[in-house]
Amino acid sequence: MPHIEANGIKLYYIDKGEGDETVVFSHGLLWSHKMFDAQIDELAKSYRVIAYDHRGQGQSEVKDPFDMETVAEDAAALIEKLDLGKVHFVGLSMGGFVGMRLAARRPDLVKTLSLLETSANSEPVENLPKYKTLNGIVKWLGVIPPVANKVMPIMFAQSWLNNKLNSEAIKKWKKELTSNKKTITGPVEGVIYRKGVEAELGAIKCPTMIVVGDEDVATKPEKAKFIQMGIAGSRLHMIPGAGHSSCIEKPEVVNQLLKDWLSENA
Repeated sequence: MPHIEANGIKLYYIDKGEGDETVVFSHGLLWSHKMFDAQIDELAKSYRVIAYDHRGQGQSEVKDPFDMETVAEDAAALIEKLDLGKVHFVGLSMGGFVGMRLAARRPDLVKTLSLLETSANSEPVENLPKYKTLNGIVKWLGVIPPVANKVMPIMFAQSWLNNKLNSEAIKKWKKELTSNKKTITGPVEGVIYRKGVEAELGAIKCPTMIVVGDEDVATKPEKAKFIQMGIAGSRLHMIPGAGHSSCIEKPEVVNQLLKDWLSENA
C-alpha cells in the first residue's frame, strides 16, 4: 500500500473498496490503521475506505511536531491530496481529537463525523503523572512487556480482558503495542499535552455520532456525553462491555452502528 506526502510528511494509508461515498478512518494513540481491520473489511463492500497512520505511528514517517493541531492538518491535507471531497470521518480516541478539529475548522471536508471513545477536553491532570512515567520508560527501553501490561487495561474493558475467549486477540494486540518504536514518545506527548476544543464544538454542524464503551476508563462515558451536549443534533450510543477500543472489542456492534449511520446520512 502507498505513502502520500501531505502537509510535509509521508503518511501511510490503505485504499480499499469502491463507492460514491468515502469513509476515512483515523486511529487511536499507540495503534495504527490496523485497529479498524474489521470495519474496513465490512464497509469496503459498499464504500471507498481510506485508513491512514498518524505521523510517528504505524508505517508513517516520524517527524516533529506531533501536536494535535498539526496532526489534524495532516488529515486535511491527506483528504485534499487524494481529492476525496467531503468524507465520512471516523476517529477513535486520538482520531477523535483529529475529527473534532477537522469538522470544526474544515467543514468543507467532512460530510459526517463519527467519534469513538474520545474527549473534547485536555488530558485530565490526574492522568499526567502515570502517563509521563510510562512515556519516560518507553523513551529509554521502548514499549517493553511490563509497560504493555500497564497499558492494556487502559485500552480495553476489564471484562473483555478477563474473557478467556479473547486470549488470542489479547496476545495479538499486546504484540502490536510492543512493536511501537521508542519514537512513539513524541506522539504520546502530543496527545497528553493537547489543548481542549470545548469552545469549538458549537462550530461542528455536520451530522455527528458519538460512541463510547460503558467500561472505557481512558475517556469515560461522561466525556462522550459532554461532546453530545456541545454538538447540536448529535447522537450518542453506549456499548455494553466495551472499553477504549470498541472497534476491536465489539466489532459487530460498531460495524452495524456505522452501517446504519452512513446509510442514514448518505
